[in-house]
Amino acid sequence: MTEPMKPVDESWSSALAIVAHPDDLEYGTAAAIARWTSQGKTVAYCLATSGEAGIDGMAPEECGPLREQEERDGAAIVGVDVVEFLGHPDGVLEYGLPLRRDIARAVRRHRPDVVITGFFGESWGPGTRNQADHIALGRAVVDGVRDAGNRWVFRELLADGLEPVKVQSVLVGVPPPATHAVDVTDHFDLGVRSLEAHAAYLRGLGDNAMADPREFLESFARQTGSAFGVKYAVAFDVLTV
Repeated sequence: MTEPMKPVDESWSSALAIVAHPDDLEYGTAAAIARWTSQGKTVAYCLATSGEAGIDGMAPEECGPLREQEERDGAAIVGVDVVEFLGHPDGVLEYGLPLRRDIARAVRRHRPDVVITGFFGESWGPGTRNQADHIALGRAVVDGVRDAGNRWVFRELLADGLEPVKVQSVLVGVPPPATHAVDVTDHFDLGVRSLEAHAAYLRGLGDNAMADPREFLESFARQTGSAFGVKYAVAFDVLTV
Protein backbone atom coordinates (compact mmCIF):
# COMPACT_ATOMS: atom_id res chain seq x y z
CA MET A 1 0.00 0.00 0.00
CA THR A 2 1.33 3.44 -0.97
CA GLU A 3 2.10 5.74 1.93
CA PRO A 4 0.03 8.96 1.96
CA MET A 5 1.84 12.00 0.63
CA LYS A 6 3.07 14.54 3.16
CA PRO A 7 2.83 18.31 2.69
CA VAL A 8 6.10 19.86 1.52
CA ASP A 9 7.72 21.76 4.41
CA GLU A 10 7.23 25.43 3.57
CA SER A 11 9.24 26.91 6.43
CA TRP A 12 11.81 28.41 4.09
CA SER A 13 12.27 31.87 2.58
CA SER A 14 14.21 31.49 -0.67
CA ALA A 15 14.57 28.95 -3.46
CA LEU A 16 16.59 28.50 -6.63
CA ALA A 17 14.87 26.47 -9.35
CA ILE A 18 17.37 24.79 -11.67
CA VAL A 19 16.17 22.95 -14.78
CA ALA A 20 17.39 22.08 -18.27
CA HIS A 21 15.03 23.98 -20.59
CA PRO A 22 12.52 26.82 -20.86
CA ASP A 23 9.10 25.22 -20.15
CA ASP A 24 10.44 22.48 -17.82
CA LEU A 25 9.15 24.29 -14.72
CA GLU A 26 5.88 25.25 -16.38
CA TYR A 27 4.72 21.64 -16.80
CA GLY A 28 3.43 21.55 -13.22
CA THR A 29 5.92 23.08 -10.80
CA ALA A 30 5.11 26.69 -11.72
CA ALA A 31 1.76 26.46 -9.91
CA ALA A 32 3.59 25.56 -6.69
CA ILE A 33 6.00 28.42 -7.30
CA ALA A 34 3.04 30.78 -7.66
CA ARG A 35 1.82 29.59 -4.25
CA TRP A 36 5.23 30.16 -2.70
CA THR A 37 5.78 33.63 -4.12
CA SER A 38 2.28 34.59 -2.93
CA GLN A 39 3.50 33.67 0.58
CA GLY A 40 6.32 36.18 0.21
CA LYS A 41 9.04 33.66 -0.60
CA THR A 42 11.74 34.57 -3.14
CA VAL A 43 12.26 32.20 -6.07
CA ALA A 44 14.85 32.59 -8.84
CA TYR A 45 15.18 30.50 -12.01
CA CYS A 46 18.41 29.07 -13.44
CA LEU A 47 18.23 27.24 -16.77
CA ALA A 48 21.10 25.16 -18.11
CA THR A 49 20.14 25.78 -21.76
CA SER A 50 18.12 28.29 -23.74
CA GLY A 51 16.00 25.60 -25.40
CA GLU A 52 17.41 26.52 -28.80
CA ALA A 53 16.95 23.00 -30.21
CA GLY A 54 13.33 22.75 -29.13
CA ILE A 55 11.38 23.92 -32.19
CA ASP A 56 11.92 21.88 -35.34
CA GLY A 57 10.90 24.62 -37.76
CA MET A 58 13.03 27.37 -36.21
CA ALA A 59 16.80 27.78 -36.43
CA PRO A 60 18.59 27.63 -33.03
CA GLU A 61 19.96 31.18 -33.30
CA GLU A 62 16.39 32.46 -33.62
CA CYS A 63 14.79 29.96 -31.30
CA GLY A 64 17.09 30.46 -28.29
CA PRO A 65 16.39 34.17 -27.69
CA LEU A 66 12.67 33.64 -28.31
CA ARG A 67 12.44 30.84 -25.77
CA GLU A 68 14.45 32.82 -23.24
CA GLN A 69 11.89 35.61 -23.49
CA GLU A 70 8.99 33.17 -23.19
CA GLU A 71 10.59 31.83 -20.02
CA ARG A 72 10.92 35.32 -18.57
CA ASP A 73 7.29 36.02 -19.43
CA GLY A 74 6.11 32.75 -17.86
CA ALA A 75 8.23 33.34 -14.75
CA ALA A 76 6.79 36.83 -14.23
CA ILE A 77 3.26 35.40 -14.17
CA VAL A 78 4.11 33.31 -11.09
CA GLY A 79 6.03 36.06 -9.32
CA VAL A 80 9.61 35.27 -10.39
CA ASP A 81 11.77 38.23 -11.45
CA VAL A 82 15.22 36.64 -11.77
CA VAL A 83 15.76 34.23 -14.70
CA GLU A 84 19.29 33.19 -15.65
CA PHE A 85 20.65 30.99 -18.44
CA LEU A 86 23.91 29.05 -18.14
CA GLY A 87 24.47 28.68 -21.89
CA HIS A 88 24.95 24.93 -22.11
CA PRO A 89 23.90 23.40 -25.47
CA ASP A 90 20.30 22.23 -25.73
CA GLY A 91 19.70 18.57 -26.52
CA VAL A 92 23.25 17.43 -25.76
CA LEU A 93 23.54 18.50 -22.12
CA GLU A 94 26.30 16.49 -20.45
CA TYR A 95 26.56 15.43 -16.85
CA GLY A 96 30.06 16.30 -15.73
CA LEU A 97 32.31 18.72 -13.91
CA PRO A 98 31.54 21.83 -16.01
CA LEU A 99 27.80 21.51 -15.35
CA ARG A 100 28.31 20.65 -11.67
CA ARG A 101 30.62 23.66 -11.32
CA ASP A 102 28.10 26.03 -12.91
CA ILE A 103 25.36 24.73 -10.63
CA ALA A 104 27.53 25.02 -7.53
CA ARG A 105 28.43 28.57 -8.57
CA ALA A 106 24.76 29.50 -9.03
CA VAL A 107 23.83 28.02 -5.65
CA ARG A 108 26.64 29.91 -3.90
CA ARG A 109 25.65 33.17 -5.60
CA HIS A 110 21.95 32.91 -4.75
CA ARG A 111 22.40 31.15 -1.38
CA PRO A 112 18.88 29.63 -1.34
CA ASP A 113 17.31 27.72 1.50
CA VAL A 114 16.07 25.06 -0.93
CA VAL A 115 16.71 24.08 -4.54
CA ILE A 116 13.93 23.01 -6.90
CA THR A 117 14.52 20.80 -9.94
CA GLY A 118 12.66 18.53 -12.33
CA PHE A 119 12.19 14.79 -12.59
CA PHE A 120 15.37 12.99 -13.66
CA GLY A 121 14.39 9.35 -13.45
CA GLU A 122 14.90 7.11 -16.45
CA SER A 123 11.20 6.66 -17.21
CA TRP A 124 7.92 8.54 -16.72
CA GLY A 125 6.10 5.20 -16.59
CA PRO A 126 5.54 2.06 -18.67
CA GLY A 127 6.46 2.65 -22.29
CA THR A 128 7.94 6.11 -21.76
CA ARG A 129 11.47 7.42 -21.47
CA ASN A 130 12.71 10.61 -19.91
CA GLN A 131 14.72 13.03 -22.04
CA ALA A 132 18.51 12.86 -21.79
CA ASP A 133 18.96 16.51 -20.78
CA HIS A 134 16.55 16.08 -17.86
CA ILE A 135 18.48 13.07 -16.56
CA ALA A 136 21.88 14.76 -16.87
CA LEU A 137 20.67 18.00 -15.33
CA GLY A 138 18.94 16.41 -12.34
CA ARG A 139 21.98 14.33 -11.45
CA ALA A 140 24.18 17.40 -11.74
CA VAL A 141 21.82 19.43 -9.54
CA VAL A 142 21.97 16.92 -6.69
CA ASP A 143 25.77 16.75 -6.92
CA GLY A 144 26.21 20.47 -7.58
CA VAL A 145 24.17 21.35 -4.49
CA ARG A 146 26.42 19.06 -2.45
CA ASP A 147 29.48 20.65 -4.09
CA ALA A 148 28.20 24.11 -3.15
CA GLY A 149 28.50 23.16 0.51
CA ASN A 150 32.05 21.81 0.32
CA ARG A 151 34.76 24.47 0.25
CA TRP A 152 37.35 22.01 -1.02
CA VAL A 153 35.40 21.14 -4.17
CA PHE A 154 35.74 23.71 -6.99
CA ARG A 155 38.18 25.78 -4.94
CA GLU A 156 38.26 28.38 -7.70
CA LEU A 157 34.84 29.51 -6.48
CA LEU A 158 36.47 30.65 -3.25
CA ALA A 159 38.80 32.85 -5.27
CA ASP A 160 35.67 34.46 -6.75
CA GLY A 161 34.44 35.26 -3.24
CA LEU A 162 31.78 32.53 -3.26
CA GLU A 163 31.73 30.91 0.15
CA PRO A 164 30.11 27.50 0.67
CA VAL A 165 26.38 27.34 1.42
CA LYS A 166 24.36 24.49 2.89
CA VAL A 167 20.99 23.91 1.23
CA GLN A 168 18.22 22.45 3.38
CA SER A 169 16.77 20.16 0.70
CA VAL A 170 16.21 19.59 -3.00
CA LEU A 171 12.56 19.52 -4.09
CA VAL A 172 12.21 17.30 -7.16
CA GLY A 173 9.03 17.72 -9.20
CA VAL A 174 7.95 14.18 -10.00
CA PRO A 175 5.00 12.27 -11.45
CA PRO A 176 2.79 10.57 -8.87
CA PRO A 177 3.15 8.52 -6.75
CA ALA A 178 5.47 10.67 -4.68
CA THR A 179 6.47 11.25 -1.08
CA HIS A 180 5.22 14.85 -0.83
CA ALA A 181 2.78 17.25 -2.45
CA VAL A 182 1.76 20.91 -2.53
CA ASP A 183 -1.85 22.09 -2.71
CA VAL A 184 -2.01 24.38 -5.77
CA THR A 185 -5.79 24.65 -6.03
CA ASP A 186 -5.75 28.43 -5.59
CA HIS A 187 -2.78 28.91 -7.94
CA PHE A 188 -3.48 26.36 -10.67
CA ASP A 189 -4.70 28.99 -13.15
CA LEU A 190 -1.45 30.95 -12.77
CA GLY A 191 0.44 27.76 -13.55
CA VAL A 192 -1.60 27.32 -16.72
CA ARG A 193 -0.98 30.93 -17.76
CA SER A 194 2.73 30.47 -17.13
CA LEU A 195 2.82 27.55 -19.56
CA GLU A 196 0.65 29.41 -22.07
CA ALA A 197 3.36 32.10 -22.18
CA HIS A 198 5.45 29.56 -24.15
CA ALA A 199 3.27 30.17 -27.19
CA ALA A 200 5.87 29.56 -29.91
CA TYR A 201 7.05 26.37 -28.28
CA LEU A 202 3.49 25.08 -27.85
CA ARG A 203 2.73 25.81 -31.52
CA GLY A 204 5.83 23.83 -32.42
CA LEU A 205 4.43 20.78 -30.63
CA GLY A 206 1.58 20.56 -33.14
CA ASP A 207 -0.97 17.92 -32.15
CA ASN A 208 1.11 16.61 -29.24
CA ALA A 209 -1.00 16.13 -26.09
CA MET A 210 1.38 18.43 -24.21
CA ALA A 211 0.36 21.32 -26.48
CA ASP A 212 -2.91 21.93 -24.59
CA PRO A 213 -1.70 23.56 -21.35
CA ARG A 214 -4.88 23.38 -19.28
CA GLU A 215 -5.86 19.85 -20.26
CA PHE A 216 -2.36 18.47 -19.78
CA LEU A 217 -1.70 20.18 -16.45
CA GLU A 218 -5.16 19.37 -15.13
CA SER A 219 -4.77 15.65 -15.76
CA PHE A 220 -1.77 15.43 -13.44
CA ALA A 221 -2.91 18.03 -10.91
CA ARG A 222 -6.26 16.30 -10.42
CA GLN A 223 -4.63 12.89 -10.00
CA THR A 224 -2.17 14.21 -7.42
CA GLY A 225 -4.84 16.33 -5.76
CA SER A 226 -7.14 13.35 -5.37
CA ALA A 227 -4.39 11.39 -3.63
CA PHE A 228 -3.54 14.40 -1.46
CA GLY A 229 -7.14 15.26 -0.54
CA VAL A 230 -7.44 18.55 -2.47
CA LYS A 231 -8.66 19.60 -5.92
CA TYR A 232 -5.25 20.26 -7.52
CA ALA A 233 -1.78 19.38 -6.24
CA VAL A 234 1.77 19.06 -7.48
CA ALA A 235 3.95 16.08 -6.46
CA PHE A 236 7.50 16.29 -5.15
CA ASP A 237 10.17 14.04 -3.75
CA VAL A 238 12.24 15.77 -1.06
CA LEU A 239 15.96 14.98 -0.98
CA THR A 240 18.19 15.81 1.97
CA VAL A 241 21.64 16.63 0.67
